[in-house]
Amino acid sequence: MKRLIYFLTISIISLFLAANAGAVFNSGSTGADGPFNPPTQVPPGTVVDGNTVTVPLPSNGIFNFTTVNIASNITVKFTKNAINTPIYILATGDVTVAGTINISGADGLSGSQGAGGTGGYDGGFGGGANIAGGNGLGPAGGGGGPLTCEYYIGGGGGFGQAGGQTSGTCGAGGSVYGNARLQPLIGGSGGGGGGGYTGIAGGGGGGGGAILIASSGNITLTGSILSNGGSGYNPCGGYTGGGGSGGAIKLLTNTIYGNGTLTAKGGMLQCAQRGGYGRIRLEAYANNFSSGTDPAYSYSNSPSNVFVSNPPTLNITSIAGANVPSSPAGSYAQPDMMLPNTTTNPVTVNIAASYIPIGTQVTVSSIPQYGALNSNTAMLSGTEQSSTGSTTVNLSTQYSNVVTAQAIFVLQQAMFWDGEKIDKVRVAATMGKEAEVVYITQSGKEISYKELAGLIK
Repeated sequence: MKRLIYFLTISIISLFLAANAGAVFNSGSTGADGPFNPPTQVPPGTVVDGNTVTVPLPSNGIFNFTTVNIASNITVKFTKNAINTPIYILATGDVTVAGTINISGADGLSGSQGAGGTGGYDGGFGGGANIAGGNGLGPAGGGGGPLTCEYYIGGGGGFGQAGGQTSGTCGAGGSVYGNARLQPLIGGSGGGGGGGYTGIAGGGGGGGGAILIASSGNITLTGSILSNGGSGYNPCGGYTGGGGSGGAIKLLTNTIYGNGTLTAKGGMLQCAQRGGYGRIRLEAYANNFSSGTDPAYSYSNSPSNVFVSNPPTLNITSIAGANVPSSPAGSYAQPDMMLPNTTTNPVTVNIAASYIPIGTQVTVSSIPQYGALNSNTAMLSGTEQSSTGSTTVNLSTQYSNVVTAQAIFVLQQAMFWDGEKIDKVRVAATMGKEAEVVYITQSGKEISYKELAGLIK
């Protein structure tokens, strides 16, 4: 049976932008989830194990708290939701983190990938005998260790920094992506798996997760928020997996206080390629945070609001005549679809869209667990409110596949941000991830409504 998984990434327009010019920051929290004061006041389904509290993430990733108080002896973790969204913690009042929030990626294992932190991406699988390593997942996953490389080493995942690589013939390090504003909010990429020339190779580390904390009061941080990449599995004799990149941490409020720890470091161990560091962003009218971060944070003293109407959508509706599931998990290990052995290449991929101009070209790609991707294009037809397209791609007949769809085009209406004209709008809807809307200015600045005050309601 062919094993098939897919996620999709798209870029589109037809949006409205508005900024909050008020002098007091508003997180947008409704307060519906009440106070978060673990281990006693927690959302339903939370698991308490000693001083570790594991909170299930809502389907949209958004918590609407009144206040947040994490005591010094408490560690908070999160269970991913079905589409692995980033974590949005919104509060009508103050947020105090004296304990630890840990959304770091997991280390790679022998032959197996390290899981990404909540909102982050998994590492690549380690190859077997004469099987190259799998690529890390995410926008800049590390390349899998090929069999042409002397030590078959996987590359590190990239994000705020490029991932490490041994040489031009080994697994490539992932590139830099995103921006200092963390717009869109997105997690770290996984490291590539090692190649397995004579045996089972090391899996790549998972990328750090993605978290945004917004308070209509103030944020005080004397504890830690950790979104580090997992290390690649490293036998030190070759066949080593690359480290996952660090993830994303973003704080928005009126005033930030404290001397705590914020880290989004790439995963690295001896003999393994390092993952690139992630990104840390602070936005507040006053910054009294007195500690350093790793990596260094970027800062804005003017948090803003962005709102969207008629958000565009793009979906893969069927592959090889089989309907895709409504909530795919996006995991190589647990495929969302199984195609029969009678399926032959190329297979037909159908897509559907809304609020995307007709005539837009969509690039559809299949990415096997091991090996090179295959791409083709589809053109949307119908109306801006409802359009469809179709194309064909070749799937690997040996390994699981990820199928993606992507499009980008120029914004036709006049829109501005900080006095600069917005040229394009990009929406990313990833299977295993939530849809993201990003505005792109003429100079390349990226602005996302989700990360600013007044997160989408």
